[in-house]
Amino acid sequence: MPKTIARLLGLGAYAVCAGLLALFAVVAFYSRHTPTGGIDPITEHVTWLSMGGVVVAIIGVHVYLGRQLLLVARANGAPQDLGAR
Repeated sequence: MPKTIARLLGLGAYAVCAGLLALFAVVAFYSRHTPTGGIDPITEHVTWLSMGGVVVAIIGVHVYLGRQLLLVARANGAPQDLGAR
C-alpha cells in the first residue's frame, strides 16, 4: 500500500472517532430529561449506556486500525506489531 494512502486512511480512522463522539453528544443532548419534555430518567440512562458501549467499541477498533495504518505509512508498507497479544 502506498504511504500516502495508508496515512490518509489512518487519519480517516481517527476522524471517524471524532464523528462518533459528536454523534453520541447529539443523541445524549436530545435524549436528556427536561422539565418540559424528553424521555424519563431510566430510559435516558439506558440509552446513554447502550449507545456508549457501542461507541467505545467502534472507537477502540478505529484507534487500533488507525495506529496500524500510520505505522505502515512510516515503515515502507510493512505492518508492525502493536504489542497486543
